[in-house]
Amino acid sequence: MDAHDAALIAAGGIGCGVAVIHGLLTQRLMAAPFERLAGPQVPGSVRRLTPMLLQFSTFNWFLGGLALIVAAFALDVEARIATAALVGSSYLYGALGNLWGTRGRHPGWALYAIALILIAYGAG
Repeated sequence: MDAHDAALIAAGGIGCGVAVIHGLLTQRLMAAPFERLAGPQVPGSVRRLTPMLLQFSTFNWFLGGLALIVAAFALDVEARIATAALVGSSYLYGALGNLWGTRGRHPGWALYAIALILIAYGAG
């Protein structure tokens, strides 16, 4: 294992860790209140689908982190670059959205920015 592999593993660990925390907070602060506030005027399909949509990014970021870890151990150079590009684009969207949405008062954007730097180094 070299420094590039370690960078991908670290980026994957950050991604998985942030995703788990994001999922817990999203459930507690957004999905659960929505379920409590959604009255009979909200169709059942919307009540069932909304929490899943709120957690989609959590699922995506967690799997992305796992993919980065697998890439460091098992993939060739071309596949590592493709994995880094796909996961990196998802993490970039999360970092920018978090930075904009919270006006920088949240650590999620900074953690994903660090993960992006590690991804760029690890793919190189």
